Amino acid sequence: MMRLTAVGTSGSFAGPASAASCYLVEWEEGERSRAVLLDLGSGALGPLQAHIDPDALDAVVLSHLHPDHCFDIAGLYVHRRYSPWALAAQEESGAVRPPLDVWAPEGAEARLTAAYHTDPGRSPRAAEAHPTDLTGAFAFHEMREGQGFSVGGVRFEPFLVEHPVECYALRLTGAEGEVLAYSGDSDACPGLVEAARGADLFLCEAAYQEGRDTVRGVHLTGLRAGETAAEAGAGTLVLTHIPPWTGEETVAAEARGVFPGPVEIARPGRSWTVNAHGAEATTAVPVEAPGQADRQPGRAGLTDEPAPQHHRQMQHHRQRGPR
Repeated sequence: MMRLTAVGTSGSFAGPASAASCYLVEWEEGERSRAVLLDLGSGALGPLQAHIDPDALDAVVLSHLHPDHCFDIAGLYVHRRYSPWALAAQEESGAVRPPLDVWAPEGAEARLTAAYHTDPGRSPRAAEAHPTDLTGAFAFHEMREGQGFSVGGVRFEPFLVEHPVECYALRLTGAEGEVLAYSGDSDACPGLVEAARGADLFLCEAAYQEGRDTVRGVHLTGLRAGETAAEAGAGTLVLTHIPPWTGEETVAAEARGVFPGPVEIARPGRSWTVNAHGAEATTAVPVEAPGQADRQPGRAGLTDEPAPQHHRQMQHHRQRGPR
């Protein structure tokens, strides 16, 4: 079983009620809990911390390198490299913890390094400036179509989709055969259908509205998302990446007109359990986190309070020390 939690769902940029694209996927591998992010867009690192300690992540998978899908990697770098507990753990052990795996299209390391780096300019400490090196915190892996990879027993398959930049839809297959598909950003195309083929849950963008947005090769309308889900034979369709100027119910109605299965809207904090029998919506209750000053250096856990009932099976990953 996999658990999907919507962290940021706004399309193209952070909206008044949501950060940009970010989705947390959690599952159990034996006695160990696993957690992977699908995208980490603008503003998403903040609300992410209400659901998981970033130190408990096993990997980040970036569908593409537009800012609304990847730019909060810069904040995650600061968290992993400079937090007091990370520095204290390094001082105690004398070794830097292993870098976090980041799977992304070609050029991700250079793109994200450039986004983080700031020239010192006229700073009185300019002489102490040094090049930015994200590899102390992240291990970058190039993602390509046809070259799948695994994290903790879940298989990730990237499918190249139609977007102005290199972008991949993702198909996640769990240990029991359950399938979660994520569109990334895409217009209708064969790769997207294959990524979603028979998926128990299809998390699909719907940034455009029929009759208003006529450009092709960038995003889906609700209608085209529904048609793709129907052609793929997906179980549940969850629409996301909806910008503030696009009506949620408008794109949902478009999708329902052509897709016979359940159609839902991804909103921050909503979650779904995905198993081989389908998908079921639940509500993700944020972790009650104390102030940063209350956190003990070197501890990954944000709180020792009991988790809500539906989160207890996923809780113990928050108790792990820094990786």
